[in-house]
Amino acid sequence: MSSSWAATVLTLFPDMFPGPLGHSLLGKALSNNLWSLEVRDIRDHGLGKHRTVDDTPSGGGPGMVMRADVAAAAIDAVERASRPLIYLSPRGLPLNQARVRALAAGPGAVLLCGRFEGLDQRVIEARRIEEVSLGDFVLAGGEIAAMALMEAAVRLIPGVLGDHASTAEESFTSGLLEYPHYTRPQDFEGRPVPDVLTGGNHLEIAKFRQQQSESLTRTRRPDLWSAHEKAPKPL
Repeated sequence: MSSSWAATVLTLFPDMFPGPLGHSLLGKALSNNLWSLEVRDIRDHGLGKHRTVDDTPSGGGPGMVMRADVAAAAIDAVERASRPLIYLSPRGLPLNQARVRALAAGPGAVLLCGRFEGLDQRVIEARRIEEVSLGDFVLAGGEIAAMALMEAAVRLIPGVLGDHASTAEESFTSGLLEYPHYTRPQDFEGRPVPDVLTGGNHLEIAKFRQQQSESLTRTRRPDLWSAHEKAPKPL
């Protein structure tokens, strides 16, 4: 296994990768071995002539469920080392920036992309799989969620974005949403760039941006604002 941040994806649709991860700065970082991506087809461990990976749910109900034995075989074929094993699931713990930072600081991750109605609970327990959710909505499968998690983590790897300050002031880093951004032209359809941002007073600029972050967070994310208010303040 490479010494770079290493992702292994277990999926029924390996052709979906690297997808958007192969473009722009993340794609360049992939080519430069700042991180690596290995994609494995779960169906390689399917059963019988048709390489079956799913079966009807015990107790009845709609859809199909990924079999525990097939999922376990796919997982056990991976050299995990100390990488966390993550199953992208709408019932998982919400992914947040703190978890992303922890993943980015580690050796990588093994990501299991579900399909159908879900994954047999017994393999989740037997392999101690961490369930992670992107939000309160349901996708057709875990592939896009896996891409989102990888992009969030990889962009924090030193050297990927190039400008460390760009990740230091973005949303969630300080517990607040990021302030609005402006650039040229100075006037757009009667909407000028705020004067404070063009006056050259960096103290006033910082104050303005902090106020904007607080206002946006209060309005759009009262949960974050409540946590921010309760957090210990620096002396």
